[in-house]
Amino acid sequence: MSKLLAMRTIVPGLCTAMVLMARGADAQMPLPAARPPDGATLFKQQCAVCHTTNLSDPMRQGPPLVRIVGRAAGKVEGFHYSDGLAKADFTWDEARLDAWLANPQAVIPGVIMAYRQARPETRAAIITYLKELN
Repeated sequence: MSKLLAMRTIVPGLCTAMVLMARGADAQMPLPAARPPDGATLFKQQCAVCHTTNLSDPMRQGPPLVRIVGRAAGKVEGFHYSDGLAKADFTWDEARLDAWLANPQAVIPGVIMAYRQARPETRAAIITYLKELN
């Protein structure tokens, strides 16, 4: 009986020691560097619900964004824009797109787009992807 009690005491202690040793070994293994998502992935995750990248796809809540860089704002044929965007008098460039993705209402008050992206690196990746579509 005393051997059984001794085993009940030793086995859990050994198990705990093994777990701690395994955790220590894991902590010392270097992890691979995390790669930030590319612009295409970010676009699919954050923009594709409302926007397409193909003029032949059906319109969604937002206009298609293929060839947006260099395009006049609010001028995709067949898309119904908010009054502010329909009256916009500028061409989309990287700086304007960056400001727009950060805060659309600051660029054109009263627009409907609710998306905002606070991270400059995420905005830059999405804009780079949009430029590739030109």
